[in-house]
Amino acid sequence: MLQVDIKKELADFTLNMQFSVESNILVLFGDSGCGKTTTLRCIAGLLEPDEGVIIHDGKVLYSSEANTFVPPMLRNVGYMFQEFALFPHMNVKKNIWYGVKQKNSKANELYERLMDLLRIEHLASRFIDQLSGGEKQRVALARALMAEPSILLLDEPMSSLDRATRLELQTELKRMHEIWSIPFILVTHDIEEAKALGDQILFMEKGCPVRLEAN
Repeated sequence: MLQVDIKKELADFTLNMQFSVESNILVLFGDSGCGKTTTLRCIAGLLEPDEGVIIHDGKVLYSSEANTFVPPMLRNVGYMFQEFALFPHMNVKKNIWYGVKQKNSKANELYERLMDLLRIEHLASRFIDQLSGGEKQRVALARALMAEPSILLLDEPMSSLDRATRLELQTELKRMHEIWSIPFILVTHDIEEAKALGDQILFMEKGCPVRLEAN
């Protein structure tokens, strides 16, 4: 279980988030600028809260009281950025392998499995500018899962896609979650997407949860 109880002073409001999530999909829903991405960045360790705690499966990732801050590379958190953050000078295979520490037979098996599950085997040698939006989304998801994270954060992963591709990839994402069975925390301001993907939906307004709904 991931437990988050943090505060962070921002320019226009104070982020004040409290929630917990087990091995399901939690959607953070709200208007742009309400603190959704900031929440993800705090969980990933890319931003330090002002106070509070972040605990995953009993491991303290952040605690203001204990003066604990685990750096991002030691949190085992996968982060799929809104713009995918793929490297244009690398082909698909190199992008997916980027950041993998141990390149052994187990990692090779995982790579082959991801390529098959996401149906991107034929893209391995292509460069990023040769891919469609949906293909980039699959490559970014494969790269995030290649690190075998214990938590996956997804920041508006489908915001730039057309409706048909969105629907297809929503199904793909839910299928990947069923296989990996780890907490997925997804940010969106699309209510239909939130309802389609979320086991739980946390509605946010100016840095605070206003209500939590189960799908």
